[in-house]
Parts: sequence; C-alpha cells; structure tokens
Amino acid sequence: MGKPLVIVESPTKAKTLSRFLGKDFRIESSFGHIRDLPKSKLGVDVEHDFTPDYEVPSDSKKAVAALKKAAKEADTIYFATDEDREGEAISWHLVELLKPNPEQVKRITFHEITKAAIEVALTKPRAIDLNLVNAQQARRVLDRLVGYELSPLIWKKIAYGLSAGRVQSVAVRLIVEREEARMRFTAAEYWDVLARLAKDGQSFEARLVAIDGKRVATGKDFDELTGALKKNNEDLTVLGKAEVESLVQKLQNATWTVEKVEEKPVTGRPAPPFITSTLQQEANRKLRLSSRDAMRVAQRLYEEGFITYMRTDSPLLSNEGLQGARRAIESLYGTEFLSPAPRQYAAKSKLAQEAHEAIRPAGATFAHPKEVGGGSREQALYELIWKRTLASQMAEAKKQTMTLTLAADGTTFTASGTRIVFPGFLRVYVEGSDDPEAALEDKEVLLPKLAAKDTVEPQQLEPQQHTTKPPARFTDATLVKALDANGVGRPSTYASIIGTILDRGYVRRANGALVPTFQGFAVTQLLKEHFAHLVDVKFTSKMEEDLDDIAAGKRDWVPYLREFYTDKERFHEQVKKQESQIDPKLARTIRLPHLTGVEVRVGRFGPYVVHEGENGNGDDAAHASIPEDVAPADLTPQQVEELIQTSKEGPKSIGNHPETGEPIYVLTGRFGPYVQLGETPEKPVDGDKKAKQPKPKRASVPRGKNPREVTVEEAAKWLSLPRTLGVHPDTGKDVQANNGRFGPYVVHDGNFRSIPRDEDVYTITLERALELLAQEKIGRNGSKLLKKLGDHPKDQKPVELYEGRYGPYVKHGRTNASLPKGEDADSFTLNAAVELLSKKKNKKR
Repeated sequence: MGKPLVIVESPTKAKTLSRFLGKDFRIESSFGHIRDLPKSKLGVDVEHDFTPDYEVPSDSKKAVAALKKAAKEADTIYFATDEDREGEAISWHLVELLKPNPEQVKRITFHEITKAAIEVALTKPRAIDLNLVNAQQARRVLDRLVGYELSPLIWKKIAYGLSAGRVQSVAVRLIVEREEARMRFTAAEYWDVLARLAKDGQSFEARLVAIDGKRVATGKDFDELTGALKKNNEDLTVLGKAEVESLVQKLQNATWTVEKVEEKPVTGRPAPPFITSTLQQEANRKLRLSSRDAMRVAQRLYEEGFITYMRTDSPLLSNEGLQGARRAIESLYGTEFLSPAPRQYAAKSKLAQEAHEAIRPAGATFAHPKEVGGGSREQALYELIWKRTLASQMAEAKKQTMTLTLAADGTTFTASGTRIVFPGFLRVYVEGSDDPEAALEDKEVLLPKLAAKDTVEPQQLEPQQHTTKPPARFTDATLVKALDANGVGRPSTYASIIGTILDRGYVRRANGALVPTFQGFAVTQLLKEHFAHLVDVKFTSKMEEDLDDIAAGKRDWVPYLREFYTDKERFHEQVKKQESQIDPKLARTIRLPHLTGVEVRVGRFGPYVVHEGENGNGDDAAHASIPEDVAPADLTPQQVEELIQTSKEGPKSIGNHPETGEPIYVLTGRFGPYVQLGETPEKPVDGDKKAKQPKPKRASVPRGKNPREVTVEEAAKWLSLPRTLGVHPDTGKDVQANNGRFGPYVVHDGNFRSIPRDEDVYTITLERALELLAQEKIGRNGSKLLKKLGDHPKDQKPVELYEGRYGPYVKHGRTNASLPKGEDADSFTLNAAVELLSKKKNKKR
C-alpha cells in the first residue's frame, strides 16, 4: 500500500504540514466543504427525520475525484480538518464520500500547526465525533428551513430577492433598533470652561465642575438613549453660552487657590489573551479590519503555523503557551516584568465550546513580529496577538494619580494627572517604537507639585460648547461585542453573520459604521410583528445553547428539529398562518419615529417617500425616490419636504443644452443625483406598448459635486458621452469614448481599451483612440500582469495577479476578484487567490 494520506481543508495548511511530515506522508486538500445542501431546492426531507439531501457542488467534483484516487492508494487516512464543528463535519462528509474501511479512518486534531503539535496528534487519533457533526448538521438544516420558508413570503410581501436568515435577522434587528434610537434622540447643548493654569512656569489644564456648590452638567447627566436631562438634578446647573462667557470675564482677575491635593496609587491589569470575538473587535478598532478580513488574515497566520487556532471562546493558555510567553518576556524585558506567577483567565461565557485555548503565537518559542512573513496585514495582526499574549503574563502597571481641586470666585475646577511608577505590561505595547521610554512618557499627564492653599495663575480661559451625541451606530467591533454578550452566534459565525447582512443589502458600511438600509428596516419590521421569536435575542441565544447541548451529546438533533419545525403551532404552521394576515402595503411601509405626515416605502426600485396629498384619498399623492446613501435616521423632515416638493412641481431646468436647445434637469434617483437631457416621457396607458417612448439621456453627477451648483456647461459635458470619434478605417464601424465602471475607455466593435489617467475622455481624438485599440490587451481595462500565481487546483487553468486601475486583482478564466484593501500584492498566495475567487463566484450566484 501507499503512504499514509493526510487530508486537510486548504492548500496552505497542506503545504505547512508537508514541511513537518516530509515525504513519508501524502498530504491533500479538500478545498473546504465538499458537500452541501442543494441551492435549487429545500434539500431536507422533513417527513423522514429531516434527512439532508447533500450533493457535491460542480466546482468540488475534481477535488473529490482526486481524493478518492488518493484514498485508494493509502493504507491509513488521517482526517486533519479543524477541530471545531465545521471541521468535524468536513471530515465526516469526506468519510461518507470516500467510503474507506473503518480501520483506515484516523481523526486527528491540533490547535496549532507546529511539528510538536502534529507529532502528538498522530499518536492520539480518535473516531469522528458525531455529536459535533450533528450539531453542525442541525445548524445547517435550521438555517435552510428558516430561509426556505421565510424568503418566498418576504418576496411576496416586500420585494423580490430579499431573504431572511435565522441569526442574521437578529443582527439586523440590533442594528435597526440602534438606528431607531438615533431617530428618537434629541440633542442637548451644555457649556463649561477649560482653564489653562500655571505654577512656576509649568502649565496644566483644569475644567469647571461646580458653581456656588452646584455641580456643572456633563455628558453623563443626559440620557444616552433620548438626549434628555436625567431626573434628580436639583443640585445640577446646566450652563448656556451667555452664562459661560460672563463667567470667563469674571474669572480673568480672580484669585485661583488650590483647595485640595489627592494622590493615590492605581494598579493597571492586563487584558486576557484574545478569543475570537475580542480579536475581531481589536482588529477592527486598531487595524480597521472588518470581521471577515480579520478572520481571513488570522486563517492564513494559523495555516502558515504562526498562531494557534483562531476560532475559540476560551481565554486559557496551555502550559506551553504560558511558558513561551514568560520566556519571551524575560528575554526581552527582564524578570521584573514577569507576573509573580503564571496568570490564567476564566471564560466570561458560560457556553465556551470546544477544547481550544486562547489565540496566541504558535509553538513553545514565539516568533517575534519582525520574523513574520506575508503582507502588512498579517504582520500587523500577528503583532496584535503577540503583544496581547505577552501582556497577559506581565507584571501589573503601577501608576500614581493626582487630583487637584481649585477654587476661584465661587467656582470649582479640577485637574487630573497620572504618573507611571512602573510600566509593567504597558512596556510591550510600546514595543516597536523608536523610543519606548518616550512612548511611555507620552501616556503620562504630569501636574506641577502643589499643596493646599497654593495659588496658580490663569493663562487662558476657554468657553467650551458640548452637544450630546445620539447612540453610536454599530461597527464590526461593537456588533461582535453585542452578539457575544447576548449569546447570539458563536466564534465560527461572527464574521459570516456580518458578511451576510452586508451582502444581502440589509446593512451598508459608511465611514466604518454599519448602517441599516430601508430594506433592512422593512424586513425587520415584518419579522418583529409576525415572527417575533425569530428575531428575539433570548430565543436565538437559547437555540445556540440547544446546539451546544447537541454538540455535547446531551440532546438528539432530530427531535430538536421536529420540535422547532413540525410539532403543533411550530414554525412551519406559523408561516402558513401568518402569510394570509400580512398586508403587502403595510409590509412595504416603514414607520420612522422622527417623521410624521409622510410614509416611507420599499419598492422594486428602492425606497421612496409618499405624501398622500391634501384630499387624503391618494389622487394627488406625490412620490419621490430616496437616494441609497441616505441613512434612515439621517432622513430629515426638511429633506422629505424638499423631495416631495420637487416631485410635485416637477423638475426645474437649469438651462438649455447649447447644441440641441433641449432643457437640462438635475434630478435625484435611487443611485444619487444625475443630469437629464430633455423631458421624462409620460407613462404609457396600460396595455399600450406602442406608446412607450425612448428614455432621455442621463449622466451621473460626479461624486463630491453639489447638485445645486451644477452648471449648464458641466451638464452638457457629462451628457456628451459616449462620444463618437469617427469610424475605424478597417471596418467602417464607429469608435467611441465613454466613462464606465472602471473609468474612461475607448471602444470599437466590442473591443475595449482604457484611456490612460493623464488623458481626457472628453478631448481624446480618433487617431489616439486607434493607437490605444491597436495595443495588445493585457488585462482588464489595460491592466498589467504582475505574475502568475499558479494553476487553479480544480481545473488547472492559470490564476494570475494583475495591477489594475483600481488596484491589484486576481483573474481565473472570466472571474476577476479585487484584492482586499490593504492586502500586500507581493505576498499574495495562490491559496488566498483561490479562496477570494471562490467567494466572488458564490456571491454572483
């Protein structure tokens, strides 16, 4: 028989294992899941114990055939997929497909890809854990049942193409309810005074806290959800601009005296090592990585042997991890920076699953961040993990705080300072700075040495205005924190939850925040009113606990699914019952608490506002599209009035086209402002197809241009495209110049070439266009081929890396996929490209 066969999920993981196992083993990759439920039908036999009808996707068939061939040649097969539910399920599916002899099957797991960990795993093979497999199957079937039942209903009641997911809908609800809180919020204004004071040439800042014994209001005195002043505020004064300006004048010549000096020691303690949720939060805050990107980068670090497994909710470190961290600390900083004893942290979640340890650098000796290869994002994320792990085993930081209380003409000011006595774990967080000591000093706020009854001199008194802010929109970091705190989802699902709600268009990103769309509002509204339990946080958390019980062998998955889906008054019956009770018009109408007198609806072509008119019967109703980049909470009554008024009056021409004499209008549509040449034709009478008129010519207003400031000359220029430059001498067909999705281009007979950045689409000549068209086409829009990454493992066709107009991208056949922002093209691997292309294809489906 042949060599022992080891099967893993990815080529990168296989390559890393090959380094340690050598030529005595054959290592193959399954390229992720090799079986799944069909896309075109339910794929679950609800009448016969919810049996899944799994199939092998077409793009996995070649990999499966190769694995079958390899399995026949092996005497032993080690299934070395990840040690969580998804990994266990992949191994089970492989066994089901490959059908090896039971004696051949060896399931091995390791939480890091190091030589020592793999050697230990090979000595401790086990059987496939069917409890974990069944928990994964239960989750997959649950999600399919919910989506397959609800999505058609949402298509009928709201808009075609929308859908609902079991966990994703809860995440959207949280985001929608945060947006609703922003709508209900009323901003409040309050003022105070910032004083710059000095003693013996050393200046410091102090802030006004009281006047005549009454405390001055701060942001904490206002309700964070409503913006209203909290109750029980008799001893509180809310200052306005006039009062503060008068006070500043009065204090200019006052005597400033130190009333009290308080000093006390403070101990700072390090945070626990990373678990999945905290890693995603810090990566989002510190590196601006989305949850999906953070996990993608972490996956690469794990598969290349740099970190331990990245899906975990346990902050515990193994003995190897503890000793590795402590050795690194002693070597870099000395024994005084070590904690007195190894420090362990308890999991905050009572549901911490699977026996993983925290995310840490792999092995017994940690690689320094400078030693980590790959792109800049890999190095940055590894450094985050390395610092957090070392910090968890370092001494506490010792600080001395000082608070000064100062009096001046009936007012009270306070100043606070902090001095680092011993940096402890803070030292590792300035690792990599040019001057670590200076970096630590920057964390200090030093006050002059003062005693009670000392006087100080005012240098500057500044009135400061403050406005209370509405509840902040969720970011990836804060949403993951909320999901984790509420027990919604698990480490393996956080990134996919956020990715899915973005892909489905229920949420969009704006300046790093997760903003709900009007479609997200409509679907959430329908689910809350008719399927409240499905978007209830506690219900969803309980479902996660039930899945945990299945994984632990405490519960059988089939009775659980039956209880959820088919038992009396369960999900299947609820959907049938509710469908007849849902009014489509009401389902498409969004109730926004900050808008009155108008309706916001969701239609085929996006959201729009409706004003029913003065007679109330709808005869004179006015409709107006809402641009897609407007957030629900940011849609003001003034904007609505403007949109409605424009709709009622009809567009106003900004002037006539200098050549055709037709009127030019600046309008707003679903995708933002645009200019239009000529009138919009009237809608034809129903059934009168001949009455249809050609659409007027339109062009988008460039991003950043104020629609109110568009001139006739600018509009005419934008409307001039596409420009016909002349005819091609070889074919007699037109050559045109135009703007497209990827920038300006010239085209002839379906043959496109990009116009270089330093040339103008509005002035390019026929001669220059012919030169461009004669050039060899080397990539998308004239892109430059950087290198061939290798052959795609499924069809052996080349996977190539190009430099395009909008950055690097990979190409395989007809599929192109842009590299994520910040990704290092030089270190981008074939495996990463295959993963990226696969996700692009799946998204298209």
